[in-house]
Amino acid sequence: MTRGPLGFFAQEMDALPNLRIICVSGAGYEKVDLPAAEARGITVTNGAGVNASTVADHALALLLSLVRDIPQADASVRRSEWRKVVRPSLAGKRLGIIGLGAVGLAIARRAAAFDIGIGYHNRKARSDCDYTWHASVQALAEASDILVIATPGGSSTHHLVDASVLAALGPEGFLVNIARASVVDTDALVAALREQKIAGAALDVFDDEPRVPDVFKTLDNVVLTPHVAGLSPEASKDSVQMVSDNLLAFFAGKPVLTPVHS
Repeated sequence: MTRGPLGFFAQEMDALPNLRIICVSGAGYEKVDLPAAEARGITVTNGAGVNASTVADHALALLLSLVRDIPQADASVRRSEWRKVVRPSLAGKRLGIIGLGAVGLAIARRAAAFDIGIGYHNRKARSDCDYTWHASVQALAEASDILVIATPGGSSTHHLVDASVLAALGPEGFLVNIARASVVDTDALVAALREQKIAGAALDVFDDEPRVPDVFKTLDNVVLTPHVAGLSPEASKDSVQMVSDNLLAFFAGKPVLTPVHS
């Protein structure tokens, strides 16, 4: 068993000649060498969807904290100040979700309760929802006030959100990342925040965890949490159960529940 950020590599597979199945405890599997596993006949599973509700809850919490400036307001009251800043309402805003999988759908359902319009970008449009599909991340950013990243990490999504996407989001736009830091060009994000090319960012993931770039700590238009979006007692229980169910199915000669392919 492994986690996405830890991965599992060809050399490790070669060191375990009897290895038949690799279970990734969470949804992400970006550092698991899938071609190497397939070449060796090793089945790979993940925890797709097990923490979707928890991650979605955290995404909305970050979004509200960021847009409504809650951390700064809390800090001001603790300093015996009475700082009152006019901040936007969420009603009527346009939310763009990069990656409308289990997590993205859970975020969309929660956001809809705030009277937010929902758009998304996947490689292709989904036929099972009425949200507005955009063919590119650039187009999605141009049509959004808030951009939420809910897509897996890995080479195919590396720096998907770059300077041009942030420019398209614009000076009144907000970015929330509860997925993987690699999806965003961090240098471009820092520049956009410093130069107020976007209004703010809420981040739960970072390039070199647990190290967080000091520059983020100096900016008052950023909300930071230590990669905890997927953590809850419920998610932990469901993750363990998914690993167990996949192992039981595999060794009973049945199809695994959440197979992962390259």
